Amino acid sequence: MSSATTILLVEDDPAISMIIRETLIGECGHFASVGSIAERNAWLADHHPDLVITDVVLPDGDGIDSLRVDCGTPVIVLSAQNTLDTAVRATGIGSYDYLPKPFDLDELTASVRAALQRRAEPMVSTDPAQADSHGLVGRAPAMQAVYRTIARLASNDLAVLILGESGTGKEVVARAIHATGLRRAGPFVAINMAAIPRELIEAELFGHEKGAFTGAHSRNAGRFEQAAGGTLFLDEIGDMPLEAQTRLLRVLQSNEYSTVGGNQALRADVRVIAATHRDMRTLVADGRFREDLFYRLNVIPMTLPPLRDRRSDIAALVRHFVDAGRGSGLPDRQFAPAAMQWLERYDWPGNVRELGNVVQRLAVLSRDTVVTVRDVETVLHENGEGGGAAAPADLIARAVDDWAREQMASDAPEGELHGQLEAIVEAALFRRVLRDVRGNQLEAARRLGINRNTLRKRLGQLDIDPTHP
Repeated sequence: MSSATTILLVEDDPAISMIIRETLIGECGHFASVGSIAERNAWLADHHPDLVITDVVLPDGDGIDSLRVDCGTPVIVLSAQNTLDTAVRATGIGSYDYLPKPFDLDELTASVRAALQRRAEPMVSTDPAQADSHGLVGRAPAMQAVYRTIARLASNDLAVLILGESGTGKEVVARAIHATGLRRAGPFVAINMAAIPRELIEAELFGHEKGAFTGAHSRNAGRFEQAAGGTLFLDEIGDMPLEAQTRLLRVLQSNEYSTVGGNQALRADVRVIAATHRDMRTLVADGRFREDLFYRLNVIPMTLPPLRDRRSDIAALVRHFVDAGRGSGLPDRQFAPAAMQWLERYDWPGNVRELGNVVQRLAVLSRDTVVTVRDVETVLHENGEGGGAAAPADLIARAVDDWAREQMASDAPEGELHGQLEAIVEAALFRRVLRDVRGNQLEAARRLGINRNTLRKRLGQLDIDPTHP
């Protein structure tokens, strides 16, 4: 980079500031660092940096909302507030990039180099009033890539292909792309390609004229016409029949279409977002999906993570669904720690959609304001949702694995792991059995398959009161 290049860092953590300085000092001629909005504003009053790197939460305010830089000065936003709101607001100030903390230093360096090379090309501004979660919840690393992609799509009209398992929130993401994009003032129109009979797909997409076929008693606007000026969401695009794929490809190539039975060319004024749970490349290889149409749709690919890959978000999602249910008239609920741990260990084959359904049922069916493990197990198994649940033995194995990993990473004394775990498991087992047999030690020993004297001895060693286990 030029020896005249100036970078301003706005970061209140001295350790992070020092690491970034040491990483980037070779990328510029002058590197300035300040720790507050007041210091930043004072510095900017006398200097014109080529790049600003800023944190969001600063001691005296919000580093995004208060930042004003010359047009053409790129901004890189760093934040531990890893939400879609932060990513979109970062885009709203014309930022070049958004990096969630903790960030990779090589990624930061690459972003700085690219930003300095393209500093005359700021991103298009997004209305800050539109910056909210748009139904997306979670701060897991797997979601950060989703937020960043949505924010980067705000300044263009490119086609997007959203991939992911059923229930991962593909339509929610599509709506977020629409709500933060250039066409947010227009309509969002969705169509599920798997739910429409193949002989009616073209009429649904492009509309039809009166008399075009039996039953067409009047002209009907298709989804392309309904979505004019906005976004057309083609859900389950992988289930679209080949003959309809050909017609869709022609529309995407020419941006024109005609209704079924019509001759007039109509302009396709939409942004197209497609989604599927299928492996599109396999469909292409098998000849079930046109390769040229795939590349038309796959301009910006996004893959949504399954819920099992973002377990740290489950507690936040549960609270989100509880709040949403309360807004719809469902009772408020809290979750016992053990119940939440159960939810976090469940594999959720139906992903976020399944979690939302289970939380709503728990809100209705739980007898108490606090949801228990038994409530969760009952709802999942009695309502046919237990197929993907981990068996109790699997849950125990996972819990042991988590515990052992923590112990191995700590300063736990060598040679004591077995004894510690044995005591934990024995105590939990004895308490459970004693509660079920109402403190009857003879019956408890019989259920456990051990001698009564042995049980008494172990209860004493574990400091368990058999009358109040």
